Amino acid sequence: MEDLLRVRARSRKSFLLRRLHSLSGVFPVGVFLVSHLFTNAKALKGQASFDRAVADINHLPALPLLEIFGIFAPLAFHALYGVKLAFEGRVNVGRYPYSRNVLYTVQRATGLVAFAFIVWHLWEFRIPKLLGRMSMDAFYPTLEAHLSSTYRGFPLMAVVYLVGMAASVVHFANGLFTFSFSWGLCLTRRSQRLFAAGFGILGLIVFVLGAQTTLYFATGAQFPAAPDPNSSPTFEQCAVVDPTPRVPSPPAASSVSPRIP
Repeated sequence: MEDLLRVRARSRKSFLLRRLHSLSGVFPVGVFLVSHLFTNAKALKGQASFDRAVADINHLPALPLLEIFGIFAPLAFHALYGVKLAFEGRVNVGRYPYSRNVLYTVQRATGLVAFAFIVWHLWEFRIPKLLGRMSMDAFYPTLEAHLSSTYRGFPLMAVVYLVGMAASVVHFANGLFTFSFSWGLCLTRRSQRLFAAGFGILGLIVFVLGAQTTLYFATGAQFPAAPDPNSSPTFEQCAVVDPTPRVPSPPAASSVSPRIP
């Protein structure tokens, strides 16, 4: 009897932890990911716009408490418990190549890649800021220097950022679908297809935005390139004016004989 109660308690605890893990992946971790990429995209308008966006965030009231309990603690729980689930799960997609089984494997793999990238990214920027070794004004030039650097002619840092963002966004978008299904928001096949398509489009938009920002820091150019109004010819430039004065042509001879009164 005691063993049965212990098993039930362990099962209930595992169920609650999985639900909390799923919820934390959407809010606040997922919300922070999207808002972070949108904030970084301010760099597409120049360093001044990027610095203003970073300054606005740092002027929020009770920012340290918000970061600890609203970002870092949920992120640590979601990441560490996700790593535990990833190593406990069995990869059998080769024997059962069903779509959900494939997505389960993709979710675990992208979670590990995203976890490594986020830890490295925090160590690169957030930890130095907390220790007072990097100011807010140094974020833009540091990102520009890192992402534009090359290793033997290969843009290694830019590729690392693109892979890390891709893993994070895929993990987030697929996690949204898993969350919706496990919490009973999409139970029919039609609703599941609609939710999957919607989250896929959302993930694509977020990734394209992050990729544009990364490529801008790496190359200084925007993709696709914004049209330059100074390079397009005006209407007056397109009009061809012939400086030769026009001489009126003589009237054509009439083929009808004049009437004789």
